[in-house]
Amino acid sequence: MHSYLPYVDGLRALAVLAVLVYHLEPTWLAGGFAGVDIFFVISGFIVSVSVGARPASGLLRFAGFFYARRMVRILPALVVCLLVTTLATAVLVPPAWLSDGIARTGLAAFFGLSNWVLEQSGRDYFSPAAEFNPFTHTWSLGVEEQFYFVFPLVFFLWSLGGTRRLRSAWMFAFLLLASLGYSAWLGSVDRSGAFYQMASRFWQLAAGVVLYQWMALRSQSGVAPSAHAVPKALAAWASLGLVVYGLLTSQPQNYAFPGALPAVLGTLGLLGCLYGASPSQPLVRLLTWRPIVWVGRISYSLYLWHWPVYVLLRWTVGLDGPETRTAAVVLSFVLATLSWRFVETPLRQWHLPRQAPRRAVVAAGLVCVLLGAGLASLIEQQQPRLSISTVVHNASDWYPHGADTDALAPGCTVQARQQALEYGYFVVYERFGCAAVKGGAPRVFAIGDSHAMGYAPLFKAYVLRTGAPVFVYANGGCPFVGLRPHLESAPHCSQSQTAALADLRTRLAPGDVLLLASLRLPRFSDQWVRFDEQQVYEAMFSAQAMRERIGAQEAAVAALAPLAARGARIVLEGPKPLFRAPPYRCAETYNQRNAICQPGMSMERELLERYRMPVLEVFKNIASRLPQVSVWDPFAVLCPVGQDRCEAFVKGRPLFFDADHLSNHGNAYLLPSFLQAMTTPRSVP
Repeated sequence: MHSYLPYVDGLRALAVLAVLVYHLEPTWLAGGFAGVDIFFVISGFIVSVSVGARPASGLLRFAGFFYARRMVRILPALVVCLLVTTLATAVLVPPAWLSDGIARTGLAAFFGLSNWVLEQSGRDYFSPAAEFNPFTHTWSLGVEEQFYFVFPLVFFLWSLGGTRRLRSAWMFAFLLLASLGYSAWLGSVDRSGAFYQMASRFWQLAAGVVLYQWMALRSQSGVAPSAHAVPKALAAWASLGLVVYGLLTSQPQNYAFPGALPAVLGTLGLLGCLYGASPSQPLVRLLTWRPIVWVGRISYSLYLWHWPVYVLLRWTVGLDGPETRTAAVVLSFVLATLSWRFVETPLRQWHLPRQAPRRAVVAAGLVCVLLGAGLASLIEQQQPRLSISTVVHNASDWYPHGADTDALAPGCTVQARQQALEYGYFVVYERFGCAAVKGGAPRVFAIGDSHAMGYAPLFKAYVLRTGAPVFVYANGGCPFVGLRPHLESAPHCSQSQTAALADLRTRLAPGDVLLLASLRLPRFSDQWVRFDEQQVYEAMFSAQAMRERIGAQEAAVAALAPLAARGARIVLEGPKPLFRAPPYRCAETYNQRNAICQPGMSMERELLERYRMPVLEVFKNIASRLPQVSVWDPFAVLCPVGQDRCEAFVKGRPLFFDADHLSNHGNAYLLPSFLQAMTTPRSVP
């Protein structure tokens, strides 16, 4: 069987173009992500073809030959792409929640482990956040590279010939069925794992191997591959239809099994039916048309480069208009062509890797990986120097970390200490090396979601100035008395709240302050997307939302009464301003045209007051039943009375980091108000 089959390049072109279209705009080709399944089947088939006729040898010789060829084929273009992408990301993308995990994924991609990192990140492949990680697409390379560790262990029996070939085929068939069963089971309990894991994808690659072995065994038995040409041609067209059906209709919730079946079965049919077919057959002519074959030849580099291009455009100028989308496709093809011409092809044609001992080639490949990973780590460490981001250059204004030292008292520091709970943890801020402070200030206990932890600069400043410790029980996405029960009732939220309240009941004492800081209004935007404002309105003012608030009010009184009975003063945080765009993503001149930045950096004060009113009414009702409850309302400071609009920036400096979390400067802006609220009871608005 020939190692180069031109129609296979046509299938690669179909696969990569489907992926490119899907990643550009999913609504254009709903199942375009199934192009990766086509690649998997082709890969299993082609690696079998490439070593299937190799003379008999031991496992070590066979594995050395196989790994040397795979490294020459895969590593050069991959390492170059990863390094360039790492550098571009360091230059253009500021650290944030949305970019968290990029560096880990990129580093893991050097070692073929990015699918593991992505699975453990909790960010599903189809989640919006995945679209902002320029290394997300390397999950499929991780699956392939892990498959390559298994492949020679089983396939080398094939190279020994005789009955061992049949034994190898049966072993692959068994592993295929085992993987298929595992994929079906895992998809019902862990969809993300079923998508990312090699074990749940093994059957797709193994299908290509088994097809090759079946065709080779039939050929040995005397069955001509070109027999029954007309039925095979019809079967090939039917197989193409099955592939197209998969690309049009595949759904994320059915992956990897049974959702991948149409693409896998269709690809198997095309590979089998077109082998030995006449070059004049219409489908063969279509798949071997010169432009199609060219796309197939650069498909590996095109797959590598298109995703970082798309993602970095999303981070900067945007990827929404026809101009930027056209530029993304053109740039992807240009980079892929350069990679194929100057990286892939020269190294594959270079005589030295073919003449050098296989062990030396494998060792050189491993050194290349280690050097690439080391350089990527160095780039990541130097990101503050390399970045052109205003956010990074003015980190002390943007990132809400706060000062750990007192500038007026050398040696006086505040330290954060993490302590475990039965479920989750809490953080204690305490002073060390500081002079005693006269007039004891109350200890502060804060509980809530990420907005509670977002006050870290205030907590540090409070500890440094007063000497009183601050205890923070925060769990992102889990508000406390957030007045939106559907969030608080999530299992991980209710468990963390139960553990936090149990600990609070053992610590709160008369005179302490319990601050309840959470996001209590529906967002107008997140770090990656704007939300439909009609849906935002309904989330706040629909009949169901009002009923939930009434129920939440009663639940809040029941939860707070035992805490108030311990003599603690309870402070409810009033809703801060919200924005339609995240300031940190709109701080550069080159991202002003990005669609997420179009709403601007201000909000109508009257609109925000209307959204805040139901929450403040609930606060008033709670305070009327629990005299220990008061309200601290940062809104009046962040958006002073008399302004028609609330601004995310003041005198060019950010008050907010994203559309609802404060920046470090915003925390400093609130410090006088916060100190007064913690030390003096506030009235209820």
